[in-house]
Order: sequence, then structure tokens, then C-alpha cells
Amino acid sequence: MTKNTPTQPMTEQTGISFSRTEAGILLVRLAGNWKIGEELPTAEVLLKQIESEPRVHCLTFDTHGLTGWDSGLLSFLIKIVDQCSQNKIHVEKDGLPHGVQRLLALAYAVPDRKGAHRESAHDSFLDRIGDASINLSRSAVQMLDFIGDAFSAFIRLLRGKTRFRRSDFVLIIQDCGAQALPIVSLISMLVGLILAFVGAVQLSMFGAQIYVASLVGVAMVRVMGAVMAGIIMAGRTGAAFAAQLGTMEVNEEIDALRTMGISPMEFLVLPRMLALALMMPLLCLYADLMGILGGLIVGVGMLDLNVVEYYNMTRASVSLKDFWIGLFQSSVFGVLVALAGCLRGMQCGRSASAVGEAATSAVVTGIVSIVVATAIITVMCNVIGI
Repeated sequence: MTKNTPTQPMTEQTGISFSRTEAGILLVRLAGNWKIGEELPTAEVLLKQIESEPRVHCLTFDTHGLTGWDSGLLSFLIKIVDQCSQNKIHVEKDGLPHGVQRLLALAYAVPDRKGAHRESAHDSFLDRIGDASINLSRSAVQMLDFIGDAFSAFIRLLRGKTRFRRSDFVLIIQDCGAQALPIVSLISMLVGLILAFVGAVQLSMFGAQIYVASLVGVAMVRVMGAVMAGIIMAGRTGAAFAAQLGTMEVNEEIDALRTMGISPMEFLVLPRMLALALMMPLLCLYADLMGILGGLIVGVGMLDLNVVEYYNMTRASVSLKDFWIGLFQSSVFGVLVALAGCLRGMQCGRSASAVGEAATSAVVTGIVSIVVATAIITVMCNVIGI
């Protein structure tokens, strides 16, 4: 025998009512338009009714009066089902519309993994050192492997067995050379101005302003011209190489080249490495000229030196040996920057953030390589005596 005890009157549009049987079954009647734009009853109304009926062990639904529904009804039912599960009350979903039953089944098809919301434990200091050491060793092995592949590709180029498009090679040369002249001009001239100004502050104390020309000329031609050009290309071209190859890795274009039997090392890395190695000596010469010009501006404008005197002093101080050392360093820097950019691009992950990380890593790797190579070449020149 069933006894109906309505606890809340059903409204004309949207409402909810309850009926409890003697067997401990609570019947919930839903009526009206259960959509988000309507004034929907809250789940607390039903939860309070369940709490007021301590002997209820089953919950059923009657939706014959339901005229429409959307996610508002689903949110209401999910809260009810979760609360009933905590109170060990069985929820019978047969009385719900078929679409609602399917969506609820999907919502509860994959439960939360145990411990998924736990906070990750902090690694100890020794664990972090161990992880960093392992990652460093892996990176060193990958770098050596990449350098070996690049060298093999260069040997195949000398044998005429490589495949890459000459038009791409010309475009890369244009990007590495002519299009980099404005930024190289600005930075190199400013470096020459700075060197001349710093030297003038000390040399003017002894009346030796003329030696500013020697200071700027030797510094720019021997070291600073190549170093500044290399750093500029690391931040400009090295990052561009990493971003280009990283984007190709994300779009699976490099995998497509391997599938077609085309070596990415020959088709992508080799032309970039050759282009930058060829253009860096020319950029170095141009940077030397702009740096000397910057020193000339300071010497003539601030130290009252004659243009002819400055030129003659620079010519007497700078030897051909200094030019060759600067050109050799610039060629080495070009290869290092190209290798760093291409290596980070080929190691890029399959996401947009990974492309940004590859470009950043390429710039850092290129600049560090330039500084280390400069130190090694300087020590070697000192040992040889040149």
C-alpha cells in the first residue's frame, strides 16, 4: 500500500514533488521545463527531504510531466546521485528520459583515479641532482650523435651525394646575410663607441688619446667583431632555425621526410649550417668596419683627433694576423650557432610551448658555445704565440 505525502507543491512550469512508500522507496516527480534559463529548484531541497526520511534506501523518478531539459537537469541529478552514493541509497534511473540516462552513464563511465588529486611530493636535493646529472648525460650523448650525423652529411656533400634544394639554400643565405646587416650595423657601431669611450676616459689622463684607435681596432678585428656578430646571429638566426624545425616537428613534416627516404640532416640541417658558416666571416668583416667607425666618431667628436691620424693609427696597429684570427672565430661561431639551432629544433616536442622552449634553448646554447669557443681559441692563440 502506497501513501502519498507531498512535501512541496508542484509549480505550473517547473517543480519537484515527493512520494514515499512504506517499502522505503522515495519517488521524485519532476515537471516543467528544466533548463538553465528557468528558475530551477536546488538540489538541497531533495537532499533535505532524503535526510528527513531516515528509512529511505531507494530513490526513483517520475518524469511524465517533464516538458524540456538540458544541462541544468543533469547538474541537479549528478549532485543527487553523488549524495545518495555517500549515504548508500540506491538511485533507480529507469524513470528518467533516455537521453538523460545515457549522459549520466557517460558522466560516471570513467571514475577518478585513486590519488589523482594528490599533490606531488617534493623531491629531495639529492634526487634533483641525480635527475639533472642523468639529463645532462643524455643531452651530451644526443649532442655528440647529432654532431656526428652533421659531419657525415658534410662528407657526403663533398662526395656530391647529398640532396637539398638549391633555392632553399639561397634563401637561407639571404636571411643569414643581407637581412642581418641592419642589426649588425647598430650593435657593432655601439660596441665600437663604448670601447672608444671607455678607453678615452683612461688614456686622456696620460695624453695618449691617439691610442684609442689602436684599442678599438685590435679589439674589434681580433675578438669583438666576431663575438658580437655571433651573439647577434645566435639570438636572431639560431632561434629562427630552432623555431622552423620545431614547427616542422610539431606538424610531423620531418617524419614525412623520413618516410619518403629523405634525410632531414641533409635536407634541413646541412644547408642552414653551410649558409651560416659562409655568411659569418662576411658579417664579421662588416662588424669590424662598423666598430672602427664607431670608435672614429668618438675619436673625432670627443678627443679632437684628425680622421687621417685615426686611420693611420688603426692601420699601423691592426695586422693581417688579427683579421685571420677574427675570421676563423666567426666561421667557428657560425657552425656552432647553426648546430645549436638545428639540434634544439630537431629535439622539439609536439606542442606550441615546446617550440618556444626549443627557441630559447637554442639561443642559450649558442651564446654559451660562443663564449666557450672564444676562451679556447684565445688560449690556443696565446700558446702558439699569435
